[in-house]
Amino acid sequence: MANNNDGCLSVFLPFLKKKEKQIGALPYRIRDDFLSPAELSFYKVLASIVGTRLVIQSKVRLADIFFVSRPNENRAYFGKISQKHLDFLVCDPKTMKPLFGIELDDSSHKRSDRQKRDVFVNNVFRAANLPLLRFPVQRSYTRDEIVSKIAPLFKKDKSNVEKNTQNEIETLSSAPICPKCNIPMVLRTVKKGKHLGKRFYGCQNFPQCSETQL
Repeated sequence: MANNNDGCLSVFLPFLKKKEKQIGALPYRIRDDFLSPAELSFYKVLASIVGTRLVIQSKVRLADIFFVSRPNENRAYFGKISQKHLDFLVCDPKTMKPLFGIELDDSSHKRSDRQKRDVFVNNVFRAANLPLLRFPVQRSYTRDEIVSKIAPLFKKDKSNVEKNTQNEIETLSSAPICPKCNIPMVLRTVKKGKHLGKRFYGCQNFPQCSETQL
């Protein structure tokens, strides 16, 4: 005698297999525009400035940077930051502690709704005592205009990074560019030999790159 259960399964089995196949083929693809042309241009210049001194992260959610104090009393405030993202977050490479944020403002920031968002984001950073820098969207950026905004942050708060890092950031605008690696060189001191104590610029990538300038 045929098993009625087997008959029922034979009816539903094709649908179950079809559903399983659909679940296995998820419709996700890699974005080719993770950073917009303006964001990519800014990132390249910023990266050439800070080198390995600092860590640059992009597209960071505000809720991953900040937490809500007294969460039971302030539940609504988490929702206000959970869906908002920051263009760039710059961190200390040793501790990954956030040092400052960067936003690139395009023409959409002239809309009233975007202006309200910007005011709120500014207030969030201010409440958490984390600096936020804003730059207008441009086709290209220069080292000097970025350094001029970054350097004062380290003059105000020397506890953010080590003293050596602070001094390097402050002199970035005058540091020569390594002709091989296309990144700012760092000021070094000869520690032995007949040129003991002499200062010179060397590539950050030493010993892989031995370019120097006096």
